[in-house]
Amino acid sequence: MTPDHVIRLLVVDDHNLFRRGLVALLSQDARMTVVGEAADATEAQVATRRLQPDVILLDHHMPGVQGVDAIQDLRQIAPAARILMLTVSEDERDLAAGLRAGADGYLLKTIHTEALCESICRVWEGDSVVSPEMMSKLVGLLRAPEPSGGVAAVVPVTTAATPLEDPIHSLSPREIDILRRIVRGDSNKHIARDLDIAETTVKIHVQHILRKLGLNNRVHAAVYASERGLVPP
Repeated sequence: MTPDHVIRLLVVDDHNLFRRGLVALLSQDARMTVVGEAADATEAQVATRRLQPDVILLDHHMPGVQGVDAIQDLRQIAPAARILMLTVSEDERDLAAGLRAGADGYLLKTIHTEALCESICRVWEGDSVVSPEMMSKLVGLLRAPEPSGGVAAVVPVTTAATPLEDPIHSLSPREIDILRRIVRGDSNKHIARDLDIAETTVKIHVQHILRKLGLNNRVHAAVYASERGLVPP
């Protein structure tokens, strides 16, 4: 996000009172502006096509088409938009479905406003975010045997690899250090400050980490590392 870029938000939630309150809170942050609202998936598609927002805040449990089922259509309408689910559901199946459908993050509505705003900025900058309360459930899904429904296959992992074949061993010491901080949930900005390096350098390291591990985003990387016992510093 460039300093002069204001993030354009579309808020999608069927609860009018919550949606209006959320819009009012987000509007207080100078880094973003709410350009539209929608109460269901159909309204969200119409608004997305017209507004082409930067970030879509998407509820899951809505009348008609549920949030996770709307993600694919929204991505087709606005390929550059980032989609951040904001929901009350702590069900790991909803979490898995959202990430599998292509959501860039999954947050609970209990999140504080400041943390939500920071998460929106991180998602727009290319990070993926998951509420800390849900991360252990995501790891649990991946550790569990895959059921017939396949919900455990959220993140591609190489569990069949022998220890020496595991691509995590191809990471440099600096990349391992950064990966530990990704597990902790740190943003690129926080990692750069901790390690006293440029934020652009962190972004390059993260890209190398994802490429070496064959993963798509930071959430996948955090789960991958957690499964292998890579604990935060």
